[in-house]
Amino acid sequence: MSIIGTRKVRTLTVVCGLSLLLSVAPQVLAQDAAPQNARIQNTNTQAIPNGAKLKFKGVVISRDADTFTIRDRNRTNFQVLLTDKTSIKTHGGFLRSGKSYPVTDILRGLIVEVEGRGDSQGQLVAEKIRFNESDMRAAITTDTRVNPVEANQERITGQMDELYAIAQEAKQTVIEVNERVSSLDDYDVHESVAVNFKVNSAVLSPDAKQQLDTLAEKALTARGYMIEIAGHTDSTGSEAKNFRLSRDRADAVVQYLAIKHKIPVRRFVTPMGFGKTEAVADNSTREGRAQNRRVEVKMILNRGLVQQTSSARP
Repeated sequence: MSIIGTRKVRTLTVVCGLSLLLSVAPQVLAQDAAPQNARIQNTNTQAIPNGAKLKFKGVVISRDADTFTIRDRNRTNFQVLLTDKTSIKTHGGFLRSGKSYPVTDILRGLIVEVEGRGDSQGQLVAEKIRFNESDMRAAITTDTRVNPVEANQERITGQMDELYAIAQEAKQTVIEVNERVSSLDDYDVHESVAVNFKVNSAVLSPDAKQQLDTLAEKALTARGYMIEIAGHTDSTGSEAKNFRLSRDRADAVVQYLAIKHKIPVRRFVTPMGFGKTEAVADNSTREGRAQNRRVEVKMILNRGLVQQTSSARP
């Protein structure tokens, strides 16, 4: 062959080679990009087609009663279903079968090889599961260390929830106590009577005593009560005389309740004589003056103590 012919053959060969490379390059690049896209997209659990037979290897990342999740080397997760027919063994050596294990020994962190078929739920129904004895020991060690930590975290979470509930209850108790304390100076009138007197007299009549007896019976069964007493007169007589007379009438009521009914003196608000300054009727008439010759007796209850009794009763 001549030199010119040899050059023509070489040139043709180079052209063909370049054409072949250009035609193959897109396919190669596409094949290289596809696994990368798959690795990026397949980060969640992937469903397995119904009836499809698969065999792959990965690590157990979670475990439930009858299922576990396995993650392969591409970081793709698969749901595996265990049945009574699932064969679970270690890899056998030469001329010997592996050691059988129960389904309960499938632990997190165990590297397994799973073979089975997909079901209608997108799970892989495991027919065979194989693993190395050394991987089982490593998984047991990991599970022994991790489970107490998780249990301790759950216990701490429960204690924190309990402490939060106690704190909320204590906060509510403080609010209620503050409300009761702020109400200790507040009183509500529970019972009241007005006993009348004769002209220029501070002597209790039988009817007045009967009214005071009824009020005393109710007071002795109450809690946190006080008795407020105010004496009054009509407009007859001097101002000094009326102030003195109204105070004598108030003292007569205090003396009767304290001696006859044994009401402690500490229960009485300081008796006060108002004279003729707080008339309730017209002093120009006989009936009006009779109404003004009176002592008003009020049994008042401490609002804070009443709230405390009500809240303690339930």
